[in-house]
Amino acid sequence: MTPVDFSAFVDRLATASGEAILPFFRTSLGVENKLREGFDPVTAADKAGETVMRALIRDTFPEHGVIGEEHGDEREDAEFVWVLDPIDGTRSFILGMPIWGTLIGLTRGGHPCYGMMSQPYVGERFHGDGSSATWRGRTGERRLRARACPRLEDAMLMSTSPTMFTEEERALFDAVSVDAKLTRWGGDCYAYCMLAAGHVDLVIEADLKPFDIVALIPIVEGAGGVVTTWDGGPATNGGRIIASGDERLHEAALKRLAAG
Repeated sequence: MTPVDFSAFVDRLATASGEAILPFFRTSLGVENKLREGFDPVTAADKAGETVMRALIRDTFPEHGVIGEEHGDEREDAEFVWVLDPIDGTRSFILGMPIWGTLIGLTRGGHPCYGMMSQPYVGERFHGDGSSATWRGRTGERRLRARACPRLEDAMLMSTSPTMFTEEERALFDAVSVDAKLTRWGGDCYAYCMLAAGHVDLVIEADLKPFDIVALIPIVEGAGGVVTTWDGGPATNGGRIIASGDERLHEAALKRLAAG
């Protein structure tokens, strides 16, 4: 398929969503819980960010589909489908911590072809198309490149929260973590961007939805990394996800996850 450059439009989406979200950050905003049991927060900021992005997509590309965390799916069988998470890391957002980001992903024919993580408060954007990835911030712009790390014993490992794993999954995660050089919890989408930037070597998570991962796949892969499910399959539909900056480390971690 012929590549189509949507980068300028994605920048518009990121700017518009940031303008909608930032007025709520570090304010006394209300928080709703989407679950009857447990805690899955959503705020007015989440809804405002997705609403403005959907409106822009609808006005500019009415034939495109949209999959979003807050407002459901539209035309998900279209050739181009936008996969949106206005605030990935809502728990950090409601605590006033700037470890959250707006995820804007695009699939073509069901395959991720472009992704951006925008953090409007910090003022930086990570974006990639699967073949290259770039960071842009207030101090300039640079290409992203994951670092070489073939051995698990040298790896910096991240995951968002132990509560995302079932008991069995946590045991498998621990089988990898016990040999890693460092394990750090927290980060949400930032963990994947730090992997693309060469600061993190391995991210292992579970229970992800498409809008949690689609935008991050072209960024990680564009920086030379690998993103799959725990069984080595495509990560587009979410689920149990592993991302590595080095293919050799990826293979080693997959074997450890399989062996338990």
